[in-house]
Formats: sequence, structure tokens, C-alpha cells
Amino acid sequence: MATLRQTPNSPAAELRTIIVTGASSGIGAYCTRALKAEGWRVFATARKPEDIAALEADGIEAFYLDYSEPDSIAALVTAVLERTGGRLDALFNNGAYAQAGAVEDLAALREQFEANFFGWHDLTRRLVPVMRRQGHGRLVHCSSILGLVPVRFRGAYSASKHALEALMLCQRQELAGSGIHVSLIEPGPVKSKIASNGLPWFLRNIDHENSTHRADYAAQLERMRAGGSQAARKPGPEVVHKVLRHALLSRRPRPHYVVTMSARLGAMLKRILPASMLHRLLAKRA
Repeated sequence: MATLRQTPNSPAAELRTIIVTGASSGIGAYCTRALKAEGWRVFATARKPEDIAALEADGIEAFYLDYSEPDSIAALVTAVLERTGGRLDALFNNGAYAQAGAVEDLAALREQFEANFFGWHDLTRRLVPVMRRQGHGRLVHCSSILGLVPVRFRGAYSASKHALEALMLCQRQELAGSGIHVSLIEPGPVKSKIASNGLPWFLRNIDHENSTHRADYAAQLERMRAGGSQAARKPGPEVVHKVLRHALLSRRPRPHYVVTMSARLGAMLKRILPASMLHRLLAKRA
């Protein structure tokens, strides 16, 4: 990665306020605290009161946000803009959850999209006019390698991220020349609570005991309770923070940041392998 340089008159030097969603744990929690340590004024969001209190205890301005509740999105934007005088330099859309389950068993797909897609769009479109008026801004979305290379039993999550990829890349083109840059971060497995956080959704929404996929679900349950696949070998959320800094500060932020070796390998195999061979390979890893 190129060294990031700032001069007093550079656009990067003006980037000092940011909303980070999903800051209760994992990537969001790490990036929130790292950005604050680097001098950013961070407005972080979480859903649970105890998580908001933990952020505030670290001196971070924290707010309630649930992407499935439009009123909470509107309230967040109003509260933040009141504190900044109507300006905001960056948004890091990160809060999401991953509901496992075979496509034929997905009874709550709309619920997944409300949290992982429609809510992100709602928050983003409320902030674009703010950034247009000030002539600059960064919109960074934490997508997933599963938005590019989906695997079985991750249909709901993969579909929400695939939709996000298309929507935000269209917006990147539409915002060309406005001073607003759009980037997507596509991590592979990273140490976080996304697997364990997804367990209650799986248990609530998937009839795993009566499904034809019952045997596969037993392995899925064991994996989620262990914190996801290959938990011990996952890199930490600092790998996402590293590329987030580039997306926020570079004069030419990239449209895609594929993060972790496994994600880069997956993206490469998608480019070079015949589709049938790729799908057989992915099925063995799910």
C-alpha cells in the first residue's frame, strides 16, 4: 500500500468526522477505536445499551441504530449533523449479521435484506446530499468475499452482499466528479463475533431439525458455536482497518479492497476457473 500523505490543503486533510456502524464488536469495534486514536471524530453505533455504554466509556460518541428501523436511521443522521454543524466527511457502513441456512429453508430473507441492504441504502442516501453540499466525502461499505464468491448455506448473507456490490458500484459511477468516493471492502474470514451473532437468527428462522439438510446443519451449528470455520487461523480486524484507512485518505481510493489471503484466493479462482469447477470446489469448503 502506498504511503498516505496529507498536506494542509489536501482533501484528505479535511476528512475528520465519520460514522461507523456495527461498532459493538469485531471489525466495527476495532476500527472505531483505531480511527479515534488517529484523530478522527467517530460517531459509532450499536443496538444494545451495554454496547453503547462501553463505547461511551472509551470516550466515543455512541448512538443507537438498527438498520431495520428507519426511525433510528433518521434519528442518527439528525443527531450527528447537529453535533457537526451539518457536515460529515465519511461513512463506514459495517453493521450486519449473517444468517446461515439453505436457500430452500430461508423463511426470513426479507429480514436479512432489511438489516444488510435496505438499511445501508437508507443511511447512505440521507448522507449523500450532505457530502454533495460540502463537495467531498467517502462512502465505504464493508461487504464480503461472499458477495463475489457465494458458498452453500450462506445464501441470505451472500445475496445481501451481492446486491450491495451492484448498488454501490452503480453509485460510485454516478458520483464521479462530485468529490464523493465509494469503496467496497470484501473481507474473507476475520476474527469477529459474526458467526456466534448469527446463531440466534439461525435457531429462530431455520427449521433445522426437520430440514432435508439436517445432517449438514449439525456441522453448521458446531461451527457457529465455535466462532466460525478455522477460527484460530483467522487474521484480526486490523487487516480491515488498514484498507479502510486507504479508502478514507487516498486521493484515488479503490472500488474494491479484497482482504485476507483466502478472499484473494477466492477472487482469483473465480477469474481463472471454469464455473463448474469453481462451484464444485466451493461446495467442498462450505
